Amino acid sequence: MKNSKGILIRQNPKLKYQWRSCSSSLVPLVSGRVFRFNLLLVALLVVSLTGCQPADDRTTVTLWHQMTVGEREVLNDQISRFEEIHPDIHVRAVYKETESLRSGFQAAALAGIGPDLIYGPSDPLGTFVTMGIVQDVGHVYQADELNDFLDQALIYLEAPDAPGKPKLVQIGDRVGNHLALVYNRNLIDLPPKTTEELVQIAIAATKEKEGGGKQYGLVWNFIEPFFLIPYLTGYGAWVFDEGTVNPNLDTDECIAALEFVAALQDKHNVIPANCDYETADSLFKEGSAAMIINGDWSWSQYLESETIDAVVVPMPLVDATGKPMGPMVATKGYSLNANVNVDSQHGQSAAKFIRFMTSGEAQRESIARLKTLPSRRSLLNDSVLTEDPTLVASAQQMQNGRMTPTAPELRAIWDSMRPAYQELLGGGLSAREAAKQMQEEAVRKIAIMNAETKPTMIGNVLKVIGFLMLIGLVVYFRQSWLQLANDLKQKPFAYVLILPAMLVIALTIVYPFIYNVALSFSNMSLRNFQDWQITGFQNYVQIFTEQKFFVVFAKTIVWTVVCVFFHVAIGLLLACCLNGPIKGKSVYRVVLILPWAIPAYITALTWRGMFNFDYGAINLILTQWLGFAEGLNWLGDETLAFVSCIVTNIWLGFPFMMIIALGGMQGIPSEMYEAARIDQIPRWKQFWYITLPMLKPVLIPATTLGAIWTFNNLNVVWLVTNAGEPADKTHILVSYVYKAVFNLYQYGYGAALSMIIFFMLLVFSLVFLNRTQATKGVS
Repeated sequence: MKNSKGILIRQNPKLKYQWRSCSSSLVPLVSGRVFRFNLLLVALLVVSLTGCQPADDRTTVTLWHQMTVGEREVLNDQISRFEEIHPDIHVRAVYKETESLRSGFQAAALAGIGPDLIYGPSDPLGTFVTMGIVQDVGHVYQADELNDFLDQALIYLEAPDAPGKPKLVQIGDRVGNHLALVYNRNLIDLPPKTTEELVQIAIAATKEKEGGGKQYGLVWNFIEPFFLIPYLTGYGAWVFDEGTVNPNLDTDECIAALEFVAALQDKHNVIPANCDYETADSLFKEGSAAMIINGDWSWSQYLESETIDAVVVPMPLVDATGKPMGPMVATKGYSLNANVNVDSQHGQSAAKFIRFMTSGEAQRESIARLKTLPSRRSLLNDSVLTEDPTLVASAQQMQNGRMTPTAPELRAIWDSMRPAYQELLGGGLSAREAAKQMQEEAVRKIAIMNAETKPTMIGNVLKVIGFLMLIGLVVYFRQSWLQLANDLKQKPFAYVLILPAMLVIALTIVYPFIYNVALSFSNMSLRNFQDWQITGFQNYVQIFTEQKFFVVFAKTIVWTVVCVFFHVAIGLLLACCLNGPIKGKSVYRVVLILPWAIPAYITALTWRGMFNFDYGAINLILTQWLGFAEGLNWLGDETLAFVSCIVTNIWLGFPFMMIIALGGMQGIPSEMYEAARIDQIPRWKQFWYITLPMLKPVLIPATTLGAIWTFNNLNVVWLVTNAGEPADKTHILVSYVYKAVFNLYQYGYGAALSMIIFFMLLVFSLVFLNRTQATKGVS
């Protein structure tokens, strides 16, 4: 036969296309020598990627948990014993931070994947049941075996689609997860019995330390509402109306509790400013705090410490009411992913693991090593519990507490209490104003959380428009599809090699983007988690009719402009210095690149510590070196907290611009500077007319990229200000989206807001690159 140029060629009858089925799709492979050679290359590639480890034929049970370091040690020991008993089962335990476990499990379960088991407190179970992502675990034990468990250790909840038929959705291996008072006998002799004694002992223990620094009488994570609950119950308040999920925060009892807590800081000065969990924990461990209010997950660390003499006791009675301070009490235990088939080998293996971990033997070990209370009645009179003073005090404290509600609305309660509570401690609100604001916000957010948008004709129109747009894209790029098909026939092996990369791009970029577009027009929320539908433009309308969106957007613009300006300015300045004849240039380069090389998580937390009001390096410099009368409340004031975030982000970002600018400067011909010096042109003019124009092709794209990174930089705001503190007033758009999505389960709203952010950045990038003509050559 002849080719297109009329040259005679010989056809090889052995060289044909063979079609082999692979994962329900047909892939053309060339036969003959070329096929065997290609197959060998693919085999070598697969072997190099998968390694030579022997296959593990055991059934793997995946567990997600949020246990502390000490708890993880006990867990690993118990897993090892379980695997010895059941050699055909392997348990893979994965640690997740509490919020990461909750949000990650929701996303994974929706996709039909995720862990087989989750371990944690009972409070998010109402949300999981409403979403339909956990299932009944009643098959793990026979009915008579469940009688040995305490009532509060077995969590029965009704699914929305099956009212009147409660399911056992969690089997607890411990009951508690509650707060108590821990005091250091090296600093105080006896614990307080009443709140009046608490104040007096705390005042006496608050003083300046001999070696420098300050010792406080009482510490706890008083910026989180969960730690406020003992004061509310002590004054007779509660977060809900009895028997309902209606908020009950604007009451005289709640106001009295808030006034007492505010007085501890403002009047008695016995607690440090901006005291979060890490600060309180560190102060107590190092002997700089006489008392701490913390949960049973932390007690073993205090009791085992060699630097303090810790004792756990119940919290005191409130003098004004005669009632004990009672914390929230929750069950901690195991729940089963709804995607697991309980009749399969996988499901049976998960059930065996739950039985083992909730057994009396496993619980007895946790009692002894972790000082936790068991969930089995048969262990209540065990000597390991009754002869331990810590466990006796814990049991008494638990009796004074109240069970943590499992209703999803509790999430809205926390989200509503936190801003007003923090503003109260910052001096911006009175106790009465704070209680009123808490109540109003709780009512509003519960309504948002439970809102259900029904499909309308607009939703059907949007579906048709979306379908037509996809068809239009296929038709518009039809020539490209034909070229691809023709190229695929000629170079099949090349496409086999790039197939993994194409799949990754499709699964991580293309599909999520299309999915997010669809979600932005949907009613996906707590009540429509798995059965969401395209409903219309209500999410976009809600965004653009909220005043807070424009406030946060304005802050985001300020944040981006200020940070990028200093990134570029400092980066250029340092690049100019390093590009000149300076001694020790290599050392300076290494030192200046460190802020960018160190993980941002570590850097952000380090800066948060430096901005601490009492112990931070910034305030020490201001007071001891610069003569300030007192330090600034960096993390407690709205403006200063935002400035703290900006300073931290500038520190993180300037090395990138420095490296980009330095690389560009080293590519500028030295002859241009020599000619300028001959003409006696000043240095600043050399920089303005030679350096900057020559750096334009590299600096403008880098600035664009830096602006996008800064606009979307969630880590700094989230870590430095602890998720938008104080009072949710330091948010930028990306952190605002995160809280809206995962705190109130507004997935459709969050998707719409993320699309708005995407188009903002897309328009900015195109306009900025076009106006600056960054892609054109330098003349």
